Amino acid sequence: MFPIPENTDFLLADAESKNLYLNLIEQINKDFNLANEGIDFPLSISPEELKIQLHEKIYRMIQYKFAEYLNLLYIIDVSESEIKKLDGSDLVMLAEQVSFLILKREWQKVWFRNHYK
Repeated sequence: MFPIPENTDFLLADAESKNLYLNLIEQINKDFNLANEGIDFPLSISPEELKIQLHEKIYRMIQYKFAEYLNLLYIIDVSESEIKKLDGSDLVMLAEQVSFLILKREWQKVWFRNHYK
């Protein structure tokens, strides 16, 4: 069964421990590019830097490119019900929470692909 991570740090640590961190980066790059949101995280990026850069990207998209942000969530297939549960009063916190939901969904794709290959 898919282990649901509690937070971003646990998720990234789990990806590293299972030697799937590079697959996670590739999946994130692939889905962002499918959404025409060019992002190219290098495979050498540290988990902490990935977390920071993803948060910044989502924050900027919410502020300046909201339609593209919604399209990205659709392409990645982030749960609409989970998004609706978030409090949008603080954009910084919202971007952090959405970044986690994106990472969680991308990790789920990578985990299932590896587990059932």
